[in-house]
Amino acid sequence: MTDHALLLVNLGSPDSPGVADVRRYLDQFLMDPYVIDLPWPLRRLLVSLILRKRPEQSAHAYASIWWPEGSPLVALSRRLQEAVQAHWHEGPVELAMRYGSLSIEAALNRLAEDGVRRVTLAPLYPQFADSTVTTVVEETRRVLRASGLELELEVLAPFFGRAEYLEALVQSARPHLQQGFDHLLLSFHGLPERHLRKADPSGRHCLSGADCCRQAPPEVLARCYRAQCLRSAEGFVRQMGLSEGQWSVAFQSRLGRAKWIGPYTEEQLDALATRGVKKLLVMCPAFVTDCIETLEEIGQRGREQFRAAGGEELLLVPCLNDHPAWAAALAQLCRAPNVGSADVLA
Repeated sequence: MTDHALLLVNLGSPDSPGVADVRRYLDQFLMDPYVIDLPWPLRRLLVSLILRKRPEQSAHAYASIWWPEGSPLVALSRRLQEAVQAHWHEGPVELAMRYGSLSIEAALNRLAEDGVRRVTLAPLYPQFADSTVTTVVEETRRVLRASGLELELEVLAPFFGRAEYLEALVQSARPHLQQGFDHLLLSFHGLPERHLRKADPSGRHCLSGADCCRQAPPEVLARCYRAQCLRSAEGFVRQMGLSEGQWSVAFQSRLGRAKWIGPYTEEQLDALATRGVKKLLVMCPAFVTDCIETLEEIGQRGREQFRAAGGEELLLVPCLNDHPAWAAALAQLCRAPNVGSADVLA
């Protein structure tokens, strides 16, 4: 072992599907200013209102997907950690979650105690968003400042268009697509439109027109979540050799009344069924690990909705999870020069 560690960070999960644990988790998640970008008093009021009913509803959803070994997201992330370690010979591979247990602080302290001096931080999100990548980077910086840990930090940049990521996506998905389908829906996690506008360094490009994402200059593309999602989708279907009419893109998991980026997945499920699609495949390339948004939102509720609208079969293509090609690709992505200093995402 050397002193160069890899720290994988995923979103996190409640400790159990019990209402109290779900409420605690949702409170931490939703009070993150990068998730709900309102001043603290308004955010506290809004989250308190959400927590009146949402924990019980979410607890039922979590219970429907819970595994004997616990949260699927955490269990699969642990498997990925082990698989990546086989390819990462520079030092230890640690795992942390932004919310809930397995905190970033605990992981960094363990690494420092083991004598590690250099850490590559890998937020497990292919596309950039403040509510995913930035909050992981900022929490890591906060911990380093507060703890006085002298660790050299590098950050894996969003890898939405990297050849290693796209090839792993193709290898993991190909067996499912080879079984035949009428249509492939690439469903990415949604984001409020205001988040795109806030992240736009030009202050005027994002959402300025119907084709703005495809015309995004490099500095805008580097921070535009929607444009990066479209690049991931286009790169994947190009490598799979799919024709234009065989696939489409949508965005899921809306919360609240604000306008989110579209088209919306739930509307597309109805539209595709009405159009005559009988066998629908759904991939969720914004997630590298299956979780409540894939297993329950798409695999259960989405399937029921599609069938109710006239479709016959909705098959959820698994996320990358701990696929061997993905474990190898992630280790390669985390090696220089595929990383940047922590200041890149400031």
